This record gives sequence, C-alpha cells and structure tokens, in this order.
Amino acid sequence: MATTRSAHTVWEGNLLEGNGVVSFDSSGAIAEQPVTWASRSQDANGKTSPEELIAAAHSSCFSMALSHALAGAGTPPTKLTTSADVNFQPGEGITGIHLTVEGTVPGIDNDAFVAAAEDAKKNCPVSQALTGTTITLSAKLA
Repeated sequence: MATTRSAHTVWEGNLLEGNGVVSFDSSGAIAEQPVTWASRSQDANGKTSPEELIAAAHSSCFSMALSHALAGAGTPPTKLTTSADVNFQPGEGITGIHLTVEGTVPGIDNDAFVAAAEDAKKNCPVSQALTGTTITLSAKLA
C-alpha cells in the first residue's frame, strides 16, 4: 500500500533575516520546529534545518532497511544505533552524508555486518532518493 507523508513550512521575510516554522502534518508526532538561515549555515541555536531533517529521515530509514535485511538472513539485530551526518556548504549545497552504525547482532561476524550495512546504504529508499549526494558509511558490531 502506497503512503504519502506531508509537512509544510511557513517562511516570513528574506533568506538572511527571515524565519520559518516547519510543521509535521501527517503524524503530528513532532512539535512545530523553527528554522532560519543562521540555524542552517551557522550554529543551530535550538532551531532545525533541512539537513537535520534529512539526517533524521536517513538514519531511521537506513536502520529499518538494515534490520529487515539482517532478519531476512536469519540474524535479527538486538539493537542498531545509527547516526547520519549531513554536510552543508553555503553556496554549494549538501556535500555529503556519512552514516555510522553500531549493531548488536547475535550470530554474525563483523564482515557480514558491514556487508549488510553497505547493502542497506545502497538500497534504503532515502539513500535512493539522495543518489545525487555522496553517501559514506562506517559500520561495526558493538
């Protein structure tokens, strides 16, 4: 079954001095979040950015894909901890994403875990949507 998830942003003012609020329409699970150019290009100062939102989407999607692959191979994970670092360079855009995952997976060795993680990196839907960006990975068992 296909699904659609929605969010919207209300932006006021110009890029450098303006500000916006991101709303998560589909779930309402996340409170409205403020966003500014400064929070994107300098310190976050309690505000989010498109890159942080991409990092959240990518880390969760990758974790789901890896969990599914490991379970399908007969070695379901006990725990996966994934972080995504999205690099943004003003004037250039998103210059890369680095995924880091540490897993507790009984019955698997580190090489097999890394191979499964590489496959999940290539095949999770968010990675596929971000193919115009270099995505790197560090993976290890806990």
